This record gives sequence, structure tokens and C-alpha cells, in this order.
Amino acid sequence: MDFRELLKSTQYDFIREHERLGKKIMLLGIGGSYAYGTNSEDSDIDFRGVTLQLPSDLIGLTKFEQYEDDNTDTVIYGFNKLVKLLLDCNPNTCEMLGLEEEQYLIKSDLGQELLDNRTLFLSKRAIKSFGGYADAQLRRLQNAIARDSLPQSEKEKHILKSVNNALDDFNRRHAGKESGSIRLYIDKAQNPELDTEIYVDAEYQHFPLRDYTDLWGTMRTVVREYDKIGKRNKKKDDNHLNKHAMHLIRLFMMAIDILEKGEIITHRKDNLPVLLAIRRGEYREPDGTFAPAFYELLEEYERRLDEAARSTRLPDNPDMVSVEKFVERVNRYAVAGE
Repeated sequence: MDFRELLKSTQYDFIREHERLGKKIMLLGIGGSYAYGTNSEDSDIDFRGVTLQLPSDLIGLTKFEQYEDDNTDTVIYGFNKLVKLLLDCNPNTCEMLGLEEEQYLIKSDLGQELLDNRTLFLSKRAIKSFGGYADAQLRRLQNAIARDSLPQSEKEKHILKSVNNALDDFNRRHAGKESGSIRLYIDKAQNPELDTEIYVDAEYQHFPLRDYTDLWGTMRTVVREYDKIGKRNKKKDDNHLNKHAMHLIRLFMMAIDILEKGEIITHRKDNLPVLLAIRRGEYREPDGTFAPAFYELLEEYERRLDEAARSTRLPDNPDMVSVEKFVERVNRYAVAGE
């Protein structure tokens, strides 16, 4: 695939013509499976990048975080938004700084400076950020397998666990707003089509309505995912399941590189045999579950990540003095051209 030629096509005119893009783009590179080297013939093409803020964003009243083009799966972050994400070692943005040289389609002098300074953003925060993304991928695998292979009463237990995990995240986001309680539990079903079902005891007072709807929406989303059983395209969903499993292991690989070597390595050329084998379904059993070999592989990478987290020489947090100097230099150029 000649990505540079593709970028010249009319569907990417917005990159050249939009006032926030064009010559203001610092970096633009390949994203997704093509970035990792795990692409197949039907893989989507994603471009990811970063662009300078407008002067009005920095000393005026405008605000800009990112530009998205859904037709081409392109996302270009404003520089300040990217920095905030990088400071938290956000996996989706870290990987933009770890591409192979030929995978960058646009790279300005400031873009090269960003790449030269990528280690400024690396810290032990990667343990939590990459671990959280990996945990989310693992939950997707567990949820999908549970939908297909467990009896209804066991599925209900799995739904309860997933809802409680979602509630834990909700509570973290709304810390300090506790004005009641909610208890979820399983009991004999009133629904004649079920053996058991989840019940709710809830009591809230003076709780913000928007937060309340967010609370119930969070739980409703989880339950809806399970209710899609029987409506699934098995071949398509199996492919997605294999991709989730592959990305789970890939996240561990990237996190270990960051913690052990202080390097962001997005293109996994040295790990492609095992990653592509997972994607092809070679770690699946005939009944659709994952084979013991996959869980052994997962356990090994979990062990390696724990070991890397204990022995890493990365700081607890980024060197904010150095980061601020770099950000000020870039934003000074965006405002004054110097």
C-alpha cells in the first residue's frame, strides 16, 4: 500500500485545505493494524497526527482538541491535547511516537523535535494506562466467551461482575458526589425465561439528574451487550474476538518495552509470528473458547509486566519542568513563528 500516494487523493483534501491542518501539521503517520504490522487484506486504513494550535487557542478565546474525519478514519490532535494524553502514557497516542521512519507521511521540524523528546513523556504512569487498556481488552474477551458458552445462571454472574466493574469506574469519575447507595445481587428470576436474574436495591437523595442518568446508562450498556446474544454474525465476531486477543498481548509487549527499555515500539516486527497467529484464530478451540496455550501466553506477559514494573528505571512522573519548556517552545512558534 502506497500511503503517500493515497494521501494525495481528493478524499484527503481536508488535510491540505483545512485552516487548522495543512502546514500546521507537525506529524501525520499510519495508525491501527498497518502501524503494528498486523494488517490483513481487509484492514482499515487509519491516519493519526498532531497539529499546532492556532494563536487564538493560546491567547484568544477559541478552543481546539482534535480534528476527526470519519470518512477516512483520520484523527489529528491539537498539540496541547496530545501532550496531556502523552503525560498519562495514553497507549493510543504513545504509539504515534513509535512508528518506523517510513510510516510518517508528514513530519515538520517541530514534529521531529517531538519525536526526539518522546522520552520526556515516559514514566511509571504507563503501568496503569497500558494495564487499564489491557484489562479492558481482557474483559471484552471474557464477556464474549461468556455470552456464547455459559449457562444462563452463570452468564448472570458474569453480567453482575461486569456491571460492578463499570460501577467502580463510574464511582471514580463521580467521587465526592455520594448521596445514596446501590446494591446489585442475584436471586431467583421473576422473568419466566430466566433461571436467575440481577436485582437492584437503590436509594439516592439530592443526586444530580445528569449523573443519575449516566449511572443507569452505564449499567444499561453492559446488559445490552449481553442481550445481543443470538443476533451475532459468528464469523465476523470471531474475527473481532481474535483481534481483541491480539491487541491484548500487543499492549503487554509495548508496555514492557517502555518499562524495560524506555522505548516506544509500535511496529511489532519482532513479534509478528505470534500476533498474527492469534489474529488467525490459531489459539482458539473448536468450541470457540481460547486454548490453554493462549492463557499461558497471557500469564507469561502478565508476569513480565509485573517484573518490569518493579524493576523499571522510569520516574514515577514525567519531568514537568522539561516538558513545560518544550511545550512553551512549540506554542511560542505557533503564536509568533519563532
